[in-house]
Amino acid sequence: MLYQVSLGIEGKDIYATLYAQKMFFLVEVKQREVFFEVIPYLDARNQSELNLQRARRQGSEDFSKWDNLFRQTFL
Repeated sequence: MLYQVSLGIEGKDIYATLYAQKMFFLVEVKQREVFFEVIPYLDARNQSELNLQRARRQGSEDFSKWDNLFRQTFL
């Protein structure tokens, strides 16, 4: 099982495995297809930090949600 950790770039969101939380994937959903790409921990963390910065700059209502997920997953 996977859970969403962060929004990604170019329509590819970052997910982690629920049981280990150390395997990360870029997941892209197209019309009838789902693409998975395994990514390293540091890449997932970097992209998640970029998402947090973007949400903070834009004053997003979801900032606290993404911040909480970031802290639970990477800290």
